[in-house]
Amino acid sequence: MESIRAFIAIELPGSVKSALSQLQDDIKRSEHAPVKWVDPGSVHLTLKFLGNIAEGTIPELTGAISEAVGVSTRFRLELGEPGVFPNLRAPRVVWVGLAGETAALSALQGNIESALVPIGFPRERRSFPPHLTLGRVRERASSDERRSLGQAVASLKVASAATFQVDSINLMRSTLTPEGALYTCLYSAALQSG
Repeated sequence: MESIRAFIAIELPGSVKSALSQLQDDIKRSEHAPVKWVDPGSVHLTLKFLGNIAEGTIPELTGAISEAVGVSTRFRLELGEPGVFPNLRAPRVVWVGLAGETAALSALQGNIESALVPIGFPRERRSFPPHLTLGRVRERASSDERRSLGQAVASLKVASAATFQVDSINLMRSTLTPEGALYTCLYSAALQSG
């Protein structure tokens, strides 16, 4: 049976992707470390990375996703402040946080984790920091370049509070290519109207 690389995510509207592109441009103007930037058009909010799964598990997954969203209502999020992982002195990932109804987002993510355990997907041990990845610092970046990037990110503010409503979550397929990952929606589940 063929296996696919899959994850569960929230799709972002075009206005948010435009704001992410602007934020990347602002960072690029002031940073000095080599960064592999994520195409803003393909950024999504990952709720659970599943890894390589057998295609035959998709019906079980869609059932679990439906169960998880069945108790969740629509909510609003907005772009927060930019940041880096693991810290400003040695960044490896550049991201932007999320604000708004983050308690509803955390509850939805927790529901997904719980619904997937019975079908063989263990709970994530790490906490769920809601964020959107903007770029990854290349391995060749020096310590000074990393510190400079961290300072640049720390000094930035998000220009516009891009707000969006979360009304569905998607089971996504990720196909890795030399040009980057290609994403295909395999299933979409609507959240309940409030």
